[in-house]
Amino acid sequence: MRLIHIPAVLGLLTAATVGAQTPAATIDRAARAFKQAGTVRATFEQTLNNPLTGNQSKSTGELALAQPGKLSLRFTGVGDRVVSDGKYLWVYLPSAAPGQVLKLPATSKSGVGLDVIDDLLTSPRTNYDVADGGAATIDGRATHAVILTPKREGQGITKAQVWVDDASGALRQVVLTQDTGLERTWHITSWTPNAKLAKSTFTFDVPAGARVVDQDAFRGAR
Repeated sequence: MRLIHIPAVLGLLTAATVGAQTPAATIDRAARAFKQAGTVRATFEQTLNNPLTGNQSKSTGELALAQPGKLSLRFTGVGDRVVSDGKYLWVYLPSAAPGQVLKLPATSKSGVGLDVIDDLLTSPRTNYDVADGGAATIDGRATHAVILTPKREGQGITKAQVWVDDASGALRQVVLTQDTGLERTWHITSWTPNAKLAKSTFTFDVPAGARVVDQDAFRGAR
């Protein structure tokens, strides 16, 4: 009688199940892991490609998320910061607009590519059409990718490709194509669910001398 190596068989069955997973199951797993976590701290490497100018820029940063609707994004070295405290989205980019802070409603899409992870993982199949993006190994982790296309206009992006860790449901890479044509890639170097985050993480203090541009006030003046 030929002996069957049980662990090997189980491994093959697991691989077959993962390999056969549907795009909907992949993004549902990521959404479920995100919802269950409540908070996430991540680090990333960002690459921006502008097809109109042919320019490319790279940076690194740290992202913190807390549900519902809180975001902190810091870019290393340049002082750029984006914060959503649940009521307002504060955008401070001294590398591009020194001395200016943009104040927006927290639900604004003007920060697309900055606050979009929460959008992608909150009811993704309600807001996006989901297609298969293939399988890949990222930093030694097996992943499956899905392609998300907004079901309605005004989302700020035309497409998002999201790589989801097969084992944990964590995000490993995100590529966003914005409606301006700009392509933003986030290679996620760490993803820590249930992270302990200080309350001050989601507090933005306007730098001394900076001018606040309040979008709500601007709309009221019109």
